[in-house]
Order: sequence, then structure tokens, then C-alpha cells
Amino acid sequence: MRKLRCVIRRTIFIFPVILAAAALAAPARAQSPVGGVQPSTGAPLVAGRLPSILQGVNFQQRLGAQVPLDATFTDESGNPVVLRSYFEKRPVVLILAYYRCPMLCSEVLHGATSAFKKLSFRIGQQFNVLTVSIDPRETPALARSTQSTYIEQYGDPSAAAHWHFLTGKKSQIDALADAVGFHYKYIPQIDQYAHAAGITVLTPAGKVAQYFYGIQFAPENLRLALVQSSHEKIGSFVDQVLLYCCTYDPATGSYHAIISRTLQVAGGLTILVVGGGIFLLLWWDAKHRNRPGPA
Repeated sequence: MRKLRCVIRRTIFIFPVILAAAALAAPARAQSPVGGVQPSTGAPLVAGRLPSILQGVNFQQRLGAQVPLDATFTDESGNPVVLRSYFEKRPVVLILAYYRCPMLCSEVLHGATSAFKKLSFRIGQQFNVLTVSIDPRETPALARSTQSTYIEQYGDPSAAAHWHFLTGKKSQIDALADAVGFHYKYIPQIDQYAHAAGITVLTPAGKVAQYFYGIQFAPENLRLALVQSSHEKIGSFVDQVLLYCCTYDPATGSYHAIISRTLQVAGGLTILVVGGGIFLLLWWDAKHRNRPGPA
């Protein structure tokens, strides 16, 4: 009995400390802003010294904007598709890039693939992925070759049915890019596109939910974005608690703890532990008090 009381007392004392330490430990890592990466090359830029040729190239926040679901593209098999066919059931991760990009696009795709691999969610089960070329000259054959590369990296051939690589006409590409605030520019001198780096999470209804900037994406932030974008139809109880305790910061593309809500949850759990400990002690004492003594 003495040992049991000692364990309960230690738990009651230590539990709030553990909760507070976990809640206040390390802040969420911020993603790299688009302004810190030179579009198309990945070379660092000095703040405020963007070359004139790159003026207007950025990734503008348009949370809640509707993407043009009636826009038509061509998939990696050469079939005409309507954007709407990829929505309605699951959240969609949208990646705007172009397949012959010499560096930055492949880095974004590598980073996204790495994050997808680390998620407990699987492509085609909890979310879909769309990669759309911003270059209207690119072909379905090139899209199919690029798809093969990243599906192989992802390690699940069945994901190819739910991670599509599209090409399309300039008007349709521009309509989609404008909807999510992805502003790019063609540079004829080098036959390349200047563009920002990042991915966009869309709701099943095709509305912009979250942005993640840079070329590396924290799986824990991406998971929460997918849960939130699905209107919490996917994910676990722990995800719901984390979403209650955290808020999405569009400036950094990451989730940050809300201290007041974290303390509420910690307080509630502390009450449960303390109350449970007291109940157990009273039950144990009552059980032994009512036990008949030796004859």
C-alpha cells in the first residue's frame, strides 16, 4: 500500500511538469520563405535586391481561394482531364513546377516525396497529389517520365493512380496558378521559368487551405494541414488535440502552440490524473478497511 501511494504521489507531482515541458519545449520550425531562394536556380538572394527580371515572381497567400475545378488539363497518359475529377473525396497537395527545370523543381519534388514517405497517411488513402507543369510546351510523355521517377522514390507503385502529373494550355495553367497565388515568369534568354518554391494543401472542395514554403517540408506540419483540410475527417484523437492546441501561421507555413489552449488541456489531464489517483487511494483503503480480520 505504501509503495502504491508513493507511485501515485510522484505521478501527481511530475505529470504537470512533463506536460508543461512538452508544451513549451521547442517551437515549430519555420519553412524557408520564398524570398530567400532565387527562383529557378536556388541561389541565395540578398534581401531587397531582387533583379528586375524577377520582379513579380512570388508565392502570394490566398487562403480560402477556390481553384478552377472546371479547368481542363492532360494527364501523364495523354488523356484529357477536368481538375474536378481529383477532388471531392480527399485533400489534395498541389505542386506547381515544370518537368525540365534544371534544379529548383526537382528539389521541391524531392522534399515533398520525402515528407510523404514519413507520413503515416498514404497517397490515395487519406490524400491525393497533383503536380502541374507551368510550361505549356511540356508533353504527357515528359510528365509520365517524371511521375515514374517520384513514384519510385516514394516506394509505392499504387500511388501512381493518385499522384498525377499534368500538362496543359497556358490559359488553364495561369488560371490555376493565379488562384493559389503562384506568380512565375518565363525568361526567354535562358529558356527557363523563374518561380518560387513551395507546395499548397487544398481542401476536398478545391479551396486553398495551407501553404508550405521552401524545398523541405516538416511531416508533422503537413499531417496537421491534411487533417485540418479534411475538416478532421482523417487523423487520430491526438491530431485533434494538437489542432486544438496549435494554430497555423501562414507567414511561416507551420503550426505554433497556443499557450492558453495547451494549458487548458494540460490542466484537464492533470485533474484526471489527480482525481484518478485520489479515487484509487480511497478505493484501496475502503477495500482493506472492509476486509474481515483474522478469526
